[in-house]
Amino acid sequence: MRITIAKRFCRKCGATVPPNSPQQSCSACLLEAGLDGVECDAEVDVDLPTPEPMLMDFGDYELIEKIGRGGQGVVFRARQKSLNRIVALKVIALGHWATESHLKRFRREANAAASLDHPGIVPIYDIGERDGSCYFSMKLIQGGQLDEVQRREPMSIRRAAELMAKIARTVHYAHERGILHRDIKPGNILLDGEGEPHLTDFGLARLIETESTVTRTMEVLGTPSYMAPEEAAGHTKEITAATDVYGLGAVLYELLTGHAPFAGGTTYQTIRMVLETEPRKPRLWNPKVDVDLETVCLKCLEKDAERRYPSALAVAEDLERWLRHEPIRARPTNVFTRTRKWIRRNPTKAVLVPALVAVVILAFTTFWNREPPSPPAGVAVLPFTNLSDEIDSGLLADGIQDDILTKLGRIADLKVISRTSVMQYRGERNIRKIGNALRVSHVLEGSLRRVGPRFHLNAQLIDTRTEQHLWAEQYDVDPADVFSIQSEIAQTVASQLKSKVSSAEKAAIETRPTRDLEAYKLYLQAKELRASSATTDSPATFERLEKAVELLEKAVARDPDFFLAYCLLTQTNLVLYWVPGRLDLPRRARAETALRAAQRIAPDAGETHLAQAMFYYQGSRDYDHALEQLDIAARLLPNSADVFFASALIERRLSRWSEALRHFAKANELNPRERSGMSQLMATYRLLRHFAEAEAMSLSVWQGKDLGVARFFAGYSALAARAAGATDRMRSHFLTWRQSFEPLLVGAPDATILTWVGVIDVALGRTEDGIAECRRAIELLPISLDPLEGPGLVKNLAMVHAWAGDRDRAIEQLSILVKLPAGLTFGELKFDPVWDVLRSDPRFDQLMAEAAKPIPVQ
Repeated sequence: MRITIAKRFCRKCGATVPPNSPQQSCSACLLEAGLDGVECDAEVDVDLPTPEPMLMDFGDYELIEKIGRGGQGVVFRARQKSLNRIVALKVIALGHWATESHLKRFRREANAAASLDHPGIVPIYDIGERDGSCYFSMKLIQGGQLDEVQRREPMSIRRAAELMAKIARTVHYAHERGILHRDIKPGNILLDGEGEPHLTDFGLARLIETESTVTRTMEVLGTPSYMAPEEAAGHTKEITAATDVYGLGAVLYELLTGHAPFAGGTTYQTIRMVLETEPRKPRLWNPKVDVDLETVCLKCLEKDAERRYPSALAVAEDLERWLRHEPIRARPTNVFTRTRKWIRRNPTKAVLVPALVAVVILAFTTFWNREPPSPPAGVAVLPFTNLSDEIDSGLLADGIQDDILTKLGRIADLKVISRTSVMQYRGERNIRKIGNALRVSHVLEGSLRRVGPRFHLNAQLIDTRTEQHLWAEQYDVDPADVFSIQSEIAQTVASQLKSKVSSAEKAAIETRPTRDLEAYKLYLQAKELRASSATTDSPATFERLEKAVELLEKAVARDPDFFLAYCLLTQTNLVLYWVPGRLDLPRRARAETALRAAQRIAPDAGETHLAQAMFYYQGSRDYDHALEQLDIAARLLPNSADVFFASALIERRLSRWSEALRHFAKANELNPRERSGMSQLMATYRLLRHFAEAEAMSLSVWQGKDLGVARFFAGYSALAARAAGATDRMRSHFLTWRQSFEPLLVGAPDATILTWVGVIDVALGRTEDGIAECRRAIELLPISLDPLEGPGLVKNLAMVHAWAGDRDRAIEQLSILVKLPAGLTFGELKFDPVWDVLRSDPRFDQLMAEAAKPIPVQ
């Protein structure tokens, strides 16, 4: 005789109730009710006091409190007893899914999600099944869900764009590993205590595959208001990365407007709207939304998946362009497209098409014939040629170039390339090449020859696109009149380039830096020493800086009103104040004395404000006041790469990433051939895990360049490719990097070279050789012998141990580093992806706490 046992279902959620259960509810609802103190189906007397929450056991977990509930289950704050840690535990009521195929899918998807290792994805710790329900535990993010945060305090438009750019990059990371989310919504985005976003609930994600054996065609998953049309229609075979792009646009839409893109009175009505209507333009809800940002949002929400962004990365990149005030790649929907969509939705009104076509043609013709705005004129002041044999004449030639460049740099309507970049083209005659490399429309070049007691000066302005001379002039100059001639040339160039010059800019151009030519020569020598010390931290570097201070003190002794010399003296002493290994307080005092002198002489000059900003930044770590001074300096020195570079460094230290990127980009635009600016921008991309940008930028810099540049930037390409998991490209870049070192390994190799070769070898799989090379480097140059370069060798040894999977030795080396002022900063530990393999180790948190301690003052 066959006995049939009828299935029972939870009266609250519909999940299957185990046959031997005496309860009428599933385990998830029972757990929820237990913590709330009320049975699922009990009637509650409103006069009764609410019971206190109670702790409940769920296998290895002790449930503490319910923190959320969604359509797929309940989320609890729980303690995992075996590891004594607090986690978020999601218990999913399977209901009608309780078949072997759906269990198989749950395991498959949960394991796929658990494989994702990204700081923007909430990590999954444990996966299991219990009492007819599935569960998984994950890291507990102490902030709130994005929609809750938005309800408490409306988000600024810029903040919304920044968050969505980060989330889009996180989604792209999952897509690169073959995993879709399929339920991107504000409730699945958590903000931590620092406001950083974390994407959770990949329970609906599945491996991208051409043919699934565990799904059903008509299953509809996700949240209707944020579902893509293909998902709402149940066309699961059409679900691709474009579906998640739609979800990104839907969340952005709500952040910008305070409304979901579609919300009907019922689920059915919402799905109808998703399938049949266009979203209302965000600017109609919120007029403050920028047109370009609206365009990005609506492109994500295109009903035709092929018209959306091709990837989540493309969404992130366009949002970042908007944040940097750069043109976006997406274009607003044109009249023709909107008309075609309207006809599809309103076929009975299509009789108006001929008239509409005429409107389209007129609009298209107007758009096509529109002239793009002209970019501002750009000029590079090339090194003036010294046609005399005297060193003194060479100094004066460089001084004339430097002063003309400085004066032109005060004009906001003119783009002027910084001196560091143009000095690389001394003697270069290919004007087109220079123009292309520096991205300028004109160059000013000249020559200087001593003729008896006077100088013969020749200057000419050349169009880099045609190599035609726009203007040329010759001057017979008495040394006492050289500053007047420089002002005259600067104003003539501005006039020839049709640049607007304000009265304040004109007055600044006519101001003489000093009346003492010998003091000016001393200043120029010091400036050259300062520039040559900008990219290295070696004993020779600090010797040059000390020599620069000596020259500047001689200059101000000759001319006590030479405020430019005082400004440079302030900044040079500040660098020496931060000598690795100590804080040199006497240097700080000397910097402050020089600053006070500059403020007395020229309190409103841009250079004075820059010096004040650097004193706030380096002298007292007062970042807010430093940024205030830099904002003033940027208005007075609109072409100073130094101003924007300093702003970027401070913004990055404050984790204001979008502002840092914008300022780095501006600094590199004004100083495109300066190595440290490019390396800092690439480093920032890598810290943000924008590996594609870091790799692409480094490749564009070093490919085809000399071996020294290749060696420097091939490393950035290799590290970015490794962090991105691009194995083939990583090997290629690391091999190129190693080849650049080969000529330097002959004989007795330098310790720094040897340690980087060790890093490369470990990355290429030659682990034992690489570790041995790094250890040998430290033996050659221990920290005790070189406190400047030694810490870098220890850092590389820690890195190779971490990459080799030896956490103990890696932590041991990092413990040495964080105690050294020149060792490893808190920011490097917190953001650098090379330490990702150590982040789950509790000892790493202790290292970060140690690194956050202030540097001792001596």
